[in-house]
Amino acid sequence: MSAASDSTDPATGDSAAGDPAATPAWLDSDEEARTEGLVDVDTLARWMDAQDLPGKGEPVEAIFISGGSSNEIFSIRRGEHLMALRRPPRVVPEGRNKTMLREYRVLDALNGTDVPHPQAIAVCDDETVIGACFYLMGHVDGWSPMGMGDHWPDPFDGDLQARHGLGIQLVDGIARLARVDWKARGLEGFGKPDGFLERQADRWISQYETLKVRDLEGVDVVADWLRANTPSVYEPGIIHGDYQFANVMYQHGAPARLAAIVDWEMATVGDPLLDLGWVIQGWPEEGADMGDAGYVPMEGMPQRSEMLAHYAEVSGRSTDEITYYEILAGFKLAIVLEGQYSRFKSGKLDNPKIEAFGDIVPGMMLSAAAKARASVG
Repeated sequence: MSAASDSTDPATGDSAAGDPAATPAWLDSDEEARTEGLVDVDTLARWMDAQDLPGKGEPVEAIFISGGSSNEIFSIRRGEHLMALRRPPRVVPEGRNKTMLREYRVLDALNGTDVPHPQAIAVCDDETVIGACFYLMGHVDGWSPMGMGDHWPDPFDGDLQARHGLGIQLVDGIARLARVDWKARGLEGFGKPDGFLERQADRWISQYETLKVRDLEGVDVVADWLRANTPSVYEPGIIHGDYQFANVMYQHGAPARLAAIVDWEMATVGDPLLDLGWVIQGWPEEGADMGDAGYVPMEGMPQRSEMLAHYAEVSGRSTDEITYYEILAGFKLAIVLEGQYSRFKSGKLDNPKIEAFGDIVPGMMLSAAAKARASVG
């Protein structure tokens, strides 16, 4: 489940709960009409020329790729040069322009590291150019798990050993991210690492109360558990913030290799183990049947123990307290999605995909509460 993925299907990968015969609003959405006019190619071309970017003087072609609850992505071609443009939706959520600039900052900081990511090319903080802040990033030659439907591409569909590598590579990406020296990469002030974990329960409760449109059962249970079980020591690092299959791309062919980690809008500096918790909270329990466990085909995927061991080996971080991070991730994700649902219901977001969150979020919070109760004693 993605908080704000731009390359996903309804509810960013999961089916809406409720009547299976009902047609969700997002299926009736005309994406071309919805995004018409979001990129004025003539204005963009003039801006690119002023930035002395490749293809100067050539006409610009913009093609819509995908859209999410808080971003729209376009393929930009200029002569022989291919890149991608990322901007907020037409109705720009409060604070989204600022977040767009933060995204670019972390991508730029990762240029030159071994973390797979889209290359940062240029950023525009002038909202008058195309109606919002935006940035250009490198084209990624690869495939997204969210574009495959209920099948993996060859050879991962039939070769379960090759598919096993997709899971290992998923945690490999955040393990590499966790060991980046964020201070040396110029990210001082990007987040507030001091007291990061101690703030989490109260911060997300506050966000929930601010945007509240209904009561979610289990909120107080999870918040109380998190306050009582906060790890006392951690090593700060870069966090992606919404890490899962929905937000990575793989290189073509076997063996499995990450091409890029995408969708960095929730990135900050804090405890990188939260990214691992984000993955694990949606992963089948050790020894469980992988068959119908997620929004992508999971048969053949690594067990939790393999995922944790690989992360620990590559990152150098202990995973002994993963239960805390798993519960925090589920709690945070439920509240982030509930916030988007609230904004949609109030008309502040216009993407009809978000309506599906209304049925999904309550179950997510109940699941986090059940894990918290089960861990007591």
